[in-house]
Amino acid sequence: MDALSAIKMMAGTQMSSPLGGTAAQSGIVPSIAPQELEKLNSDLGPQSATAAAPSDSFQNVLGKFVGEVNAKQAAASDDMAGLLSGKNVSLHQAMISMEEASVSFQMMVAVRNKLLESYQEMMRMQV
Repeated sequence: MDALSAIKMMAGTQMSSPLGGTAAQSGIVPSIAPQELEKLNSDLGPQSATAAAPSDSFQNVLGKFVGEVNAKQAAASDDMAGLLSGKNVSLHQAMISMEEASVSFQMMVAVRNKLLESYQEMMRMQV
């Protein structure tokens, strides 16, 4: 459920104020017309649909990320092998692909470390 749907549900029910009367009557919570809510919902467009039903799970996102890092490592290895065997691979291209692989691997390690720290922090929480 997105935020606008929750607001629509709340706007349909009258909330009572502790001072007496309804919240909209007492001036604490301004009333929003349903037409304005529909306009806001249509302005958001596809963003609200993606927030309600994510297309990729966390596992798939991490799997794709590791796959991309692996592909960069393999490309760097192929470029280096091609350079050493005398194929038509420039030194510049081999160095660029090696640096791309190195930076992506460093980023993957940093993400792994942050995830591990987050997991350990959650395990230390008392319920």
